[in-house]
Amino acid sequence: MTLAIPGLSTQRVPVADDVALHVAVGGSGTPVVLLHGFPQTHLCWRRVAPLLAAEHTVIVPDLRGYGASDKPAEAGPDTYSKRTMAADVVRLAERLGFERFAVAGHDRGALVAIRAGLDHPGRVTHVAALDVLPTLDMWDVLHGAGAAVAFHLYLMAQPPGLPEAMIAASADTFFGHFLDAWSTPGQEVFEPEVREEYLRASREAVASIVADYRASAGVDVEHDRADRTAGRRLTMPVSVVQQDWGAALGYDAAGLWGAWATDLDHRTTTSGHFMAESAPDEVVAVLRSLLAR
Repeated sequence: MTLAIPGLSTQRVPVADDVALHVAVGGSGTPVVLLHGFPQTHLCWRRVAPLLAAEHTVIVPDLRGYGASDKPAEAGPDTYSKRTMAADVVRLAERLGFERFAVAGHDRGALVAIRAGLDHPGRVTHVAALDVLPTLDMWDVLHGAGAAVAFHLYLMAQPPGLPEAMIAASADTFFGHFLDAWSTPGQEVFEPEVREEYLRASREAVASIVADYRASAGVDVEHDRADRTAGRRLTMPVSVVQQDWGAALGYDAAGLWGAWATDLDHRTTTSGHFMAESAPDEVVAVLRSLLAR
């Protein structure tokens, strides 16, 4: 069974010498790129993209290393840096005929969206980030027993070999844990066939998923720290929606985000981590509000 987002057609678009992205495209109007999170694929936007396509061209790729996109071997720290993945997104939009575009990301995709806005302010018109903190802040707020909820960040930060072997040995259990633990209690967030597709795609991409996370413990932190030192910020309109983990872990999410964005709309939600799937109408409303700014 081939799963697809209703109303969108798929294609492969070369974005680098050794990488082509699988992307679903549909609608018409100003472009909006939608980036998925972990452990998912572009299908996480299946309930949002058709609604946005009534007013915008929606561009919904699998990130490099995920889904049906290419998965280059980890040749160095930059192979899966968010800087490299953001450059993929810029090239993707360009190949589809768009010099400027809005970008919304969830989880890992949000980190790519942030980096795209910081590195390419002339290309990115708006940024939406769903349920993340910027990489540098994420590591800074994790401490003590509370950091146990993010054990996977520390596991996949280890040098090549161990994390890949451990995860591959029980891939469905590992990835399924996050699909279940991060879902809205009492709500069927994923249709059975979608859940199985996420598990299949993830078990076939263990090495590249680990490389993505490893970059966030190394080169991505360096890039964020350099931007903070230089005083670089997101200068376009930014909307952030996230669960309220600040009280449990002792940080002020809106305050941390305010240091990165000059025009910020920060909101909290009770819709769970996978909000594009559990609360698509809420997410669409946020994106429409953002795009009107």
